[in-house]
Amino acid sequence: MLNSGALARYSALSLPLAMAMLPVYMIAPKFYADTLGVSLSALGICLLIVRLFDTLQDPLIGRWVDSLSRYRHGWSVLIICAAMLLAIGFIALFMPIVTGEVPLLIWLSLSLVVVYTAHSLINICYLAWGARLTDVVAGRARVTAWREAVGVVGVVLASVLPAYWASTQGALTGYAWFAYCFVVILLVTTFITLKFAPRPATVILPTHASWKVPLADKAVKRLYVFYFFNATSVALPATLILFYVDDVLQTPDLTGLFLAVYFLSGLLTLPLWVQLADRVSKVRAWAFGAIMASFALVWAATLGQGDVLAYATICAFAGAALGADLALPPAMLADAIPPQQRSSTGLYFGVWALLAKFSLAIAAGVSLPTLAWLGYQPGNPNTAASLPIWYAVLPISFKLCAIFVIKPWRSSHVTP
Repeated sequence: MLNSGALARYSALSLPLAMAMLPVYMIAPKFYADTLGVSLSALGICLLIVRLFDTLQDPLIGRWVDSLSRYRHGWSVLIICAAMLLAIGFIALFMPIVTGEVPLLIWLSLSLVVVYTAHSLINICYLAWGARLTDVVAGRARVTAWREAVGVVGVVLASVLPAYWASTQGALTGYAWFAYCFVVILLVTTFITLKFAPRPATVILPTHASWKVPLADKAVKRLYVFYFFNATSVALPATLILFYVDDVLQTPDLTGLFLAVYFLSGLLTLPLWVQLADRVSKVRAWAFGAIMASFALVWAATLGQGDVLAYATICAFAGAALGADLALPPAMLADAIPPQQRSSTGLYFGVWALLAKFSLAIAAGVSLPTLAWLGYQPGNPNTAASLPIWYAVLPISFKLCAIFVIKPWRSSHVTP
């Protein structure tokens, strides 16, 4: 069993990886729409196209990650190069040097391609690394919990820092400061993980595994379907929360506080979800969290202007449920990978990342243009009547689909 020090050193890199995604998926669309003046419908279409491109490359990246694992320093070189690329793309994303809608859309697209590709290279390699650290079933949830707990710290930083700097220095300066802060943290944590973390076993692959291999196992296939529905249920509110806080609650100055409450609640409950999974199985523990999240979303759909205390309570409740989403599904996949395919963890997690990003692409590419078609205009609360449906009601239906696919009432095993 890995000790806490080893898990902490491995988990360090999770901080900037998580820190990058909240600004990319939640802040950047609003920044380009509100501050830079890009239309919501054009922005949604742009995000859909770029995210679909990013989604398609993940299984290929997974195969490449597996092939590099045979070399002693293959993964280290990959992570270092990708980290440099991610730093450049992240700064470009939040410091555009062009003006006008079309040039900004092109700049946004190119910046996102760089960020998405670099992040995928690091993240898929990093997830495969974690899956190979231990073959002890109970230990996998512990590895995931440590990684996601440190990631939540990164998300909290990404929730508070850009919101604070944007409110005090203006959006352009505040997001630029955050971009530079992110780069420093990325470089430091990359060094810590690569230098001091326990290494996964080097394997020799006789042949390249086909991308169809992960879909050959029924349990893994069902887990993929489950994860797509669950990821979509998370992606919809993640895409729309800033618009919801601004134009439904009409309290934009409290966005950072709401996000901090949400993610800190997830951080504090992570160990409890791991303990519950040890008692009742990962599948059933996740399902309990999904029910908690659904009740929170039902309540969120009923709120209106000034319901600050109620929404903060919802954030705490939904954040507690988030702990199950963070700690358990990746560990469930690690459990489900057949023993004879342990050398192909990169490919399995490449498909996993594909599904996560496809759900985000659907969330942004469908919800934003649809809301624009329904008459919603960011910054105009009078047009936000349809926003709570997309933010709170539709995610519940995807949660229910995920529960139906995973069927927690049928099994108490750690694999679905």
